[in-house]
Amino acid sequence: MLNPTTPLSEKYRPKKFSEIKNQEVAIDKIKAFVSGFNKGISQKKAVLLYGPAGTGKTTLAHVLSQELNHEIFELNSSDLRNRSKLDEVLKPSTQQHSLFSKGKVILVDEVDGVTTTDYGGLPELIVLIERTKFPIIITCNDIWQNKFSLLRSKCEMIPIKEIPYPSILEYLKEISKKENKIVNENALKEIAAKSRGDLRAALNDLQSIIYSEETEIMQQEIDLREKAQDIFNALREVFKTRIHKKTIEAYDSVEMEIDQIALWLEENIPSEYRGVELAKAFEAMSRADIFKGRIYRQQHWRFMLYQNFFLTAGISAAKGNKSLPDRFTKYNPPKRILKIWMINQKNAKKKSISGKLAELTHTSKKRAQKDFNILALITDDNTKRQMNLSEEESEYLAEKRQEVVLSLGKLSA
Repeated sequence: MLNPTTPLSEKYRPKKFSEIKNQEVAIDKIKAFVSGFNKGISQKKAVLLYGPAGTGKTTLAHVLSQELNHEIFELNSSDLRNRSKLDEVLKPSTQQHSLFSKGKVILVDEVDGVTTTDYGGLPELIVLIERTKFPIIITCNDIWQNKFSLLRSKCEMIPIKEIPYPSILEYLKEISKKENKIVNENALKEIAAKSRGDLRAALNDLQSIIYSEETEIMQQEIDLREKAQDIFNALREVFKTRIHKKTIEAYDSVEMEIDQIALWLEENIPSEYRGVELAKAFEAMSRADIFKGRIYRQQHWRFMLYQNFFLTAGISAAKGNKSLPDRFTKYNPPKRILKIWMINQKNAKKKSISGKLAELTHTSKKRAQKDFNILALITDDNTKRQMNLSEEESEYLAEKRQEVVLSLGKLSA
């Protein structure tokens, strides 16, 4: 018999890979990562499991340690809110060997809680990833926040999918049977539907009605928790469902600027729409951009609701008042953001090198940037040493020098 104080999600937490459902691809990837790390052939030292809450990210890490007979060192990043604490607790675990010569896995759970401030632990976590002697597993709900851009580049990314409705319903039936409880199937269906792919939440709701004092479980109203939507849930809301009130509110809980959300839409509309529907969706985006221009020119910020309307209901209406087939669609981050980031990285190196050149040659930074190609061509190894360039800056300068030489060669030809 179940103790009402023992969470069902803990009692029936999977102990083996075979007990984890609907995450076969993620399981194969994380096993390959640890195997590659232990053999010294992995290109990354950390893996990042990301996806909605309640889908088994933490469980996957624990099952991995049990299946491989590895010791697991677990940290909850929400408790490690400063750099010194991370350094004090996490650093020794990444450098000391585990007991009894077993392997070791470092789990940094819920990295959403780590900050990027001077007193935060995210920069130190990245340093520790670079120095660790053991594989690090990091879990996160919303990894596409700007503050995680560097962390993403340091980790192998493994998405954890939402648990589909049929699987949650089947699991709820199985747990009810194991607990010798008769629960009306309609109630189970309601729990499964309102969980939105969150298996842990579904089990919590099941537990609450199992121990309810009400005799008619069907009459129970299961509160729909306010589950913060990430950008993926917002896109699914706009692309796949019929237009309703929540469509216009799809981006309200997404921690992104509306312009950044527009880039996500631009990238992923072709994954969902075809033909006339595709044209209508981009027409809605075009109208949103027109309103954006008017808003910025005239400073009439109250009209931002029209920009939001075209990016929600406008794009959703492109498919008519219908739902798209319930198929899985992989939504990708905007390529334009990546290009902008790469350009900014190059410009940052150029500015840094120009500053050092200006100081060495007693010229202004502006002049050094203007004459950068010439300076790159005439800068020798001795000058580089005097400038104290980093390895990345030296590589960038060498690439720039080669570009200038090739350009001059074409001109002379």
